[in-house]
Amino acid sequence: MTKETQIDKFKKALLEKLEILKKCQQEKSIDSCLKCNEIIGCKTRNEYVNAVYESMNKGEGGGFEF
Repeated sequence: MTKETQIDKFKKALLEKLEILKKCQQEKSIDSCLKCNEIIGCKTRNEYVNAVYESMNKGEGGGFEF
């Protein structure tokens, strides 16, 4: 797998998780997960956050530093 294909894989996964997250927010009539009573332990949000980290480090692992 080329590096470009790998990047596309992470971007695609991120976009998929974002779409799922937005759909969840629409169903609950909210515009932010912070307004949701289910934020703690939310599988949808956790999967989105993980996809964000993966897209940022391109699967290389390691922590995320601010």
